Amino acid sequence: QVQLVESGGGLVQPGGSLKLSCAASGSVFRLYTMGWYRQAPGKQRELVAAISSGGSTNYADSVKGRFTISRDNAKNTVYLQMNSLKPEDTAVYYCTADYSAKLYWGKGSLVTVSS
Repeated sequence: QVQLVESGGGLVQPGGSLKLSCAASGSVFRLYTMGWYRQAPGKQRELVAAISSGGSTNYADSVKGRFTISRDNAKNTVYLQMNSLKPEDTAVYYCTADYSAKLYWGKGSLVTVSS
């Protein structure tokens, strides 16, 4: 069982930045593929960014060039740096860990982009 705890959400103005963190349990964090999903009101959950155990990354087209996913294996933590935020980035952001054919989810962190 992998437990995930997100932090760093909040209210930010359009054009601003925010950094999400996700701390994971387990002694083999380095083997997890980590990801960030989001779900906006009235919309389906979507993959925002992912990073493999080897450090390869992929992003949704809507966030390319603005968001950066990274990981610190020594701290069992994955990050999502979000820049140039737009109102349409408003959503609950979920951290995920993909390991041993299972996908684990955090409880989510709300990000609101509004003036």
